[in-house]
Amino acid sequence: MQKIIIPVLVALSLAACSSTERGATVGAAGGAIIGGAATGNLRGAAVGAAVGGVSGALIGSVADQPGQCYYRDRNGNRYIDRC
Repeated sequence: MQKIIIPVLVALSLAACSSTERGATVGAAGGAIIGGAATGNLRGAAVGAAVGGVSGALIGSVADQPGQCYYRDRNGNRYIDRC
């Protein structure tokens, strides 16, 4: 029963978030799982969660702007422009 209730509660809690917040949450969770699996320790999971959270927030922020895409210039600076 808990295997059903927990995912439903997580899905309901994310339903009220903006796409930036959802992107950050999903990115942090995925990054923590991948970082923990790759390194086998808590530090790797924490770094993965941080990187995933920032990446997910950036991707999620573009989702609120239809017709806009996320790019990098040759100096590595991020910017949003028309697709």
